[in-house]
Amino acid sequence: MGSSQANEKRKPRWRKNTSLGLVFPNGIWIEEAQPVRQARPMLDCNSQGRQWRGATRLTSRRRRAAAAEAEVVFRRWLRVLVLGLGLLAADVSRAALASCLEVLTFADGNVPDRDVYVGLAGSDSQGDGSRARPYRTLARAAREARPGVAVRLLPGTYAGGNYLERLAGTSTAPIWLGGVPGEPRPVIVGGSGGLHLSRVRYLVVEHLEVRGATGNGINCDDGGEYGNGEATRWVVFRHLAIRNIGTGGNQDALKLSGVNDYWVLDCEFTQGSAGGSGIDQVGCHRGVIARCRFRSPGSNAIQCKGGSAAIEIRGNHFVQAGQRAINLGGSTGFEFFRPPLVAGQVHFEASAIRVVANLFEGADTPVAFVGCTDSMVAHNTIVNPTRWLFRILQETVSSGGFEFGACGDSQFLNNLVYFQRGALNTYVNIGPNTAPGSFRFAHNLWYAHDQPAQSRPNLPAAETGGRSGQDPLLRGVATGDFDLLEGSPAIGAGSGAAAVSADYRHACYAALPSIGAFEAVPIVPVDTDGDGLPDWWERHFELDPHQAADAAQDPDQDGQSNAAEWVAGTDPRDARSAFSVLAWNSEEGALLFRVATVAQRQYAVERSGTLAAGSWETVATLAGTGVAVQFRESSLPGPPLAADRYYRVRVNPPRTVSGVETRGQG
Repeated sequence: MGSSQANEKRKPRWRKNTSLGLVFPNGIWIEEAQPVRQARPMLDCNSQGRQWRGATRLTSRRRRAAAAEAEVVFRRWLRVLVLGLGLLAADVSRAALASCLEVLTFADGNVPDRDVYVGLAGSDSQGDGSRARPYRTLARAAREARPGVAVRLLPGTYAGGNYLERLAGTSTAPIWLGGVPGEPRPVIVGGSGGLHLSRVRYLVVEHLEVRGATGNGINCDDGGEYGNGEATRWVVFRHLAIRNIGTGGNQDALKLSGVNDYWVLDCEFTQGSAGGSGIDQVGCHRGVIARCRFRSPGSNAIQCKGGSAAIEIRGNHFVQAGQRAINLGGSTGFEFFRPPLVAGQVHFEASAIRVVANLFEGADTPVAFVGCTDSMVAHNTIVNPTRWLFRILQETVSSGGFEFGACGDSQFLNNLVYFQRGALNTYVNIGPNTAPGSFRFAHNLWYAHDQPAQSRPNLPAAETGGRSGQDPLLRGVATGDFDLLEGSPAIGAGSGAAAVSADYRHACYAALPSIGAFEAVPIVPVDTDGDGLPDWWERHFELDPHQAADAAQDPDQDGQSNAAEWVAGTDPRDARSAFSVLAWNSEEGALLFRVATVAQRQYAVERSGTLAAGSWETVATLAGTGVAVQFRESSLPGPPLAADRYYRVRVNPPRTVSGVETRGQG
């Protein structure tokens, strides 16, 4: 395998529209419909935690002891950093949590004491780093990058091939590198690599777009100090877009080698090199990858190998993410392992990798366990893999005086797997030199939507509490909505043993959790930018939960803003998915029309003779089904009409608890 941005509330206003009028109860925008003589429908519509050599163990007989010690270290690290609250369920009351997922970093609460600017019209010789007189290159600005300094690229397009090393901030005064928050992201284009960072500490890389590099998009490494766990440590990558990377070979969007204590948050990885990875981690430890989007990132979206350990992959969205969307392990040259290999110890490509509450669409397989141990894949929603439901493989085997343990001792729990049996080679692919019998399977829901009777996979070990052949009642597979409808057999059918507290949208899982990445009744607010669109919905449709302006945008140009599409439950990326009247006619004293509906939305048909405020009366309520629903008004007077009569259809906004959409509640 290859290595691998508060929207100010607008007052309601009227705008001319000669076809359909759309009125939303939250007042985001209102459109007027034209009066007609015949009845006509209209729509109203930090810590210094110790290094864990989790990828090794002294002897095979001490496997359980080593695993227990590793778990203690991993849990201690997560407590200190306030990360992965799923592991803290036994220590922190759910009622005391402000959110079920707090991903906090050393950068939180810190602000730069100086900004040093880089601009296309700048000068390295005449500039002073101010916004009025910026430098021209990153290299010149980086010479002033001391703790507390932010190196800011002004909007524009910059050449790739940038190399920076030994940028060292502190936990209370990090260094920032990237675009200006709130302004368009600067773009780094081309070069053998977009940006290379080496031997850095307490660094925040943010608000950048990198594209068109023939090598890696962003490379961050330890400068070859394979045995020095302090060489590159405490790094945050956030709000990055890396796309169109590589030449088809082993080039990665984000390459991390020997990086410890790091976060990759709210990033986009699209159109990667066919033989590369979205994020390739070689010998990396104590990392969090959360709330990122991967679309055709390469051979895989995320790879953890070369002794990588204690990494949580949470709340990400993977679309057609290659041969193995997530590679838990891989194949690494012995000289690249971190920490270095030691004769007489048993090693693994990866240890203690947690893949939780993610959404997978397509890919040959969503996850491959490849020479890993003590890892867990839990509470994911997996939709239509094209070859296997998962794989268990071993690519690195004992040789050259170094021993490698067999892939095993891992868990697959509380996952919702929705697949087409006819598309699969086999349910599960198991390779040689593995220990598939040591895996634990529990409380997964397996559903072959083309052949329900063929839903139960042949697993290498007996499953506890599994379900198969039961339609999970996903809200709208065709529209990319994988929430659970009321009555889904996945609701409350999971096990709390997975210790995952937050779902894909950061909502709390219930005490008896639902199977999959979506809890049925979310109970916490998650709208970071205050634009009325939940963070999970924005991420799902590739919007920015940190940019309030996108609520008013209309990317599919169907005349309905993103905010309107959220209320209507439609797809903001597809002009065919819109709140609309499909057909209407008036004959024999009756008015008939059909409304395109969405399941779990309620539609009010209202009538008025004057269009005056307060004159509208509700004449019918329609329950959304996911298909067109017909309305018939049979009390129309015969022609000629004595007065105009107007109709509108209002879609009721999603019911919320503390601002988060709920499903199926009264």
